Amino acid sequence: MSATLFGLTFALAAPFWALMILAPRWSWTARIVGSPLIVAPVLLVYAVLVLPALGAVLPVVTAPTLDGLRALLGTADGAAAAWAHMIGFDLFVGRWIWQDARERGVPALALAPVLLLTILLGPLGLAVHLGLRARWRPPVGVVAPAAPVA
Repeated sequence: MSATLFGLTFALAAPFWALMILAPRWSWTARIVGSPLIVAPVLLVYAVLVLPALGAVLPVVTAPTLDGLRALLGTADGAAAAWAHMIGFDLFVGRWIWQDARERGVPALALAPVLLLTILLGPLGLAVHLGLRARWRPPVGVVAPAAPVA
């Protein structure tokens, strides 16, 4: 089951990434991506993987050690859960980047590589966006969305 859920995880997130990258100014993209609930399907996969194993997961996350984390992630269920965790958070952060860039008037051609970097290497995409966002100031009277808190 973990292999199936692993494969399903990115498939659930990919349409939202495609909208943000390929159709960033389309009105339906704003309607769909405007909801933080776009991450709900991926979070459901994460819950399906983690909740049955909560007894094994809690000790690792409440008192983390490198060996404990390695052992947890070394299982198929642990790796699939970690993947769902990363995909869910990357999508949430990518959504924030897309919204922030849209409000600042960042050109779609400048935004697309940042979103691709966020898909592939989440924190680096966020770092690049944070570094570039000062170049584009939101119009007067527009308040940019607050940065996500992790």
